[in-house]
Amino acid sequence: MLNVGVLGAGHLGKIHLRLLNESKKYNLVGFYDPDVINGKKVEAEFGYTFFDNINKLIDAVDVVDIVTPTLSHFECAKKAMEKGKHVFIEKPITNTLQEAEELLLLEKKHQVKGQVGHVERFNPAFMAVKENINNPMFIETHRLAEFNPRGTDVPVVLDLMIHDIDAILSVVQSEVKQINASGVSVISNSPDIANARIEFENGCVANLTASRISLKNMRKSRFFQKDAYIAVDFLEKKVEVVKMKDAPEKPGDFDMILQNAEGIKKQIYFENPDIATNNAILDELETFADAINNNTVPVVSLEQGTRALKVALEVIASFQKK
Repeated sequence: MLNVGVLGAGHLGKIHLRLLNESKKYNLVGFYDPDVINGKKVEAEFGYTFFDNINKLIDAVDVVDIVTPTLSHFECAKKAMEKGKHVFIEKPITNTLQEAEELLLLEKKHQVKGQVGHVERFNPAFMAVKENINNPMFIETHRLAEFNPRGTDVPVVLDLMIHDIDAILSVVQSEVKQINASGVSVISNSPDIANARIEFENGCVANLTASRISLKNMRKSRFFQKDAYIAVDFLEKKVEVVKMKDAPEKPGDFDMILQNAEGIKKQIYFENPDIATNNAILDELETFADAINNNTVPVVSLEQGTRALKVALEVIASFQKK
């Protein structure tokens, strides 16, 4: 079991504390929060040990779980890595690309491991079909959320859209060629609604929409590729896989057959992959423990987190130009 400490005891920090406390792969040493009143309140309510000094907590653990506001991710991670500690950092990895790139250098220098909390990679619906997503050429995502004042200090791209950016980058094996985006500020100082069109070198196009002032929540992605259509509902944890294959010479009465203008016949069929029940946050934390213990690359490495941030910042830059 790895000794772990949590930085930040806000809404998400408390979830991490509970799951780490339950995990068989970690020994929860305690947590640090700059708000002493909140820290003592959480300690009294849940029994986790509160450290009023960040350095004392870092010194006492093997792994530092950073669940603080994005602005402080870099300083917290740097402090931990310089003391030779492994770091799990909530998304986005840092506030700026320069900070993220510096963490990559620190990771190598101090021979530690890092993982970024892109939790949708562990969504059971996405995990059930990821192997089926093979060279998609058009992707469409909608991530809509009802208004919540928490998180409006950052643009909707870094708050919501970055989840889909990371998921797309994990299945499209190509470099980004061009980005066109637009964003609108409705209630916040930063954009609340954004749309981005990302073109890849291999010809794939991804159209992403994110909003945090919707009337209902939605988290859906659709992947179109040769002979297949794959839909993932991240919110409802459901998938739809529609595939095509050459039609049999003698189709059955209930076979769905399409014929194109050239006379080529294709049979449409449906697949229903098993969707396992899981706790995505617990899974991402425990796979990080496995990566440390087995000396393997974390599922969402700091390098991948940096790439997602880079694309997200390019989306923001695109609509700022306009």
